[in-house]
Amino acid sequence: MRLQESGEMYLESIYILSKGNKNVHSIDVGEYLGYSKPSVSRAMGVLKTGGYIKMAADGTLTLTELGREIAEKIYERHTVLTAMLLSFGVDEVTAAEDACRLEHAISDKSLDAVKRYLKNSGKI
Repeated sequence: MRLQESGEMYLESIYILSKGNKNVHSIDVGEYLGYSKPSVSRAMGVLKTGGYIKMAADGTLTLTELGREIAEKIYERHTVLTAMLLSFGVDEVTAAEDACRLEHAISDKSLDAVKRYLKNSGKI
């Protein structure tokens, strides 16, 4: 099952939240993304059915191996693209917002080129 951009965003959010808080719940994801409870609930059902997350009896969300792999990939894309935009002189807020949109569209080949450029120029 190929995830849509929204699914990737949910996985990335669970990943980010789990780094700072061991117990992530749907409400935390909704607050983080600014989405309604019904939207988050539906998305969690889709992600659970797809094998991307597990939900404990108490509502705690955890990423499966597949979910973590995708979340880490999206998170890396976000951080690399943010660094690239910052190196061009874009302000932090705009860089983060634009990186969020770009992270879902950029190819692996192009991202690798961006990482090489940033590494060679000492930006990362």
